[in-house]
Amino acid sequence: MNTSGFERGNRKEFRIHVLPTKRFKTFAISLYAGVPLQEDTVTKVALTPFVLRRGTESYPETTQFREQLEHMYGAGFGFDVYKRGDYQIVQFRMDTINDSFVGGDEQLLDRSFAFLGEVLTRPAQEDGHFRTSYVQAERETVRKMLESIVNDKMRYAAERSIEEMCKNEPYRLHPLGERKDLPGIDPDTLTASYQEWLQQASMDLYVVGDTTLEEVENLVQRYFNVERATSSDYHTQEAIRGDKEVETVVERLNVNQGKLNMGLRTSITYGDPQYAAALMYNGILGGYPHSKLFVNVREKESLAYYASSRYDGHKGIATIQSGIEIPNYEKAVMIIKQQLDEMKNGNITDLEMSQTKAMIRNLLKEMQDSAFELIAYDFNRQLSGKERTAEELLAQVEQISKENVREAAEKFRLDTIYFLRDEKGE
Repeated sequence: MNTSGFERGNRKEFRIHVLPTKRFKTFAISLYAGVPLQEDTVTKVALTPFVLRRGTESYPETTQFREQLEHMYGAGFGFDVYKRGDYQIVQFRMDTINDSFVGGDEQLLDRSFAFLGEVLTRPAQEDGHFRTSYVQAERETVRKMLESIVNDKMRYAAERSIEEMCKNEPYRLHPLGERKDLPGIDPDTLTASYQEWLQQASMDLYVVGDTTLEEVENLVQRYFNVERATSSDYHTQEAIRGDKEVETVVERLNVNQGKLNMGLRTSITYGDPQYAAALMYNGILGGYPHSKLFVNVREKESLAYYASSRYDGHKGIATIQSGIEIPNYEKAVMIIKQQLDEMKNGNITDLEMSQTKAMIRNLLKEMQDSAFELIAYDFNRQLSGKERTAEELLAQVEQISKENVREAAEKFRLDTIYFLRDEKGE
């Protein structure tokens, strides 16, 4: 049963999701292309959208490409590459003003699909492959982005802790790939990878605005110059149980401040009946400024410059991030473990419950005012196979009790402690 308001269709093995509405003055368009995270393909898939955004058959020069967006009343275009669970997702976004606000005979949704379809399926090429200059330039772009992670020690520690914790799983891979792969990617190999990706990726196309499913299906049929044979579905992944001994990893680099990260595993994922309780668990533990980690580790004990937690419901992993003085390592680990025990013992205050519910409530309600947030929320359904509207999730959160959070806490188990410290200390 579809209760989200999105109407579903299919053309050329693209799953199409349209939310017809007059609430917004723009058309919000998102195209998600997802493939399994794999070591031999992750870097080429990551590089592909960087090259696609440089030019198309009709607008082969980058300046022409950008001018075309200006000719569509300053339409927005962008992309992102990230991971959800063990999948690598490339997301293209377009934001175009509704025709009725510009007058005349403009058909901006039509022109947007002509543009997006050409970006995806008719890129600028030479001699049967991507332009060499574009591939070379964007290889450098990706290389610099990956290097910037190394230079940002907070991000570096977060990535390294995941690498250590998931060293035998695809989730260890960064969605932008690996620097060592970049020199070996040339226009021929990248073009071959692109063609395979275009055929095999799970494609979900979303539109929110004053349109219809039938109109969008016709636009895909007209402007997406590809014949896909099959449409692969996302497969729900079973979370890995965190019942092994806690592993501690210490890495030394030239840093002044220590980065203490912890990884926890849980069997509760996005489609689980306890998902709302897991959201509450993360919120009370470290999701917000009132949470236990921030109050007890940073404020009361003055042990950390920052202390927070994140929960990936698609993977069944929660992570704790903190920045500490290096000599405070032992004490910081002890205090953080105490907070985990407090959660398992159900030592949760009424204020922590009410403030966390208020924060989640606000996030879910704010989402209703953003077309792209509505799209992002619905895309979680495609990834998880779980049909649950924001209203239903909010109702579940409102019903969560302290005992529900305690029961969820029992399913979060510490897996890995990662500490990034200086090179000279003992």
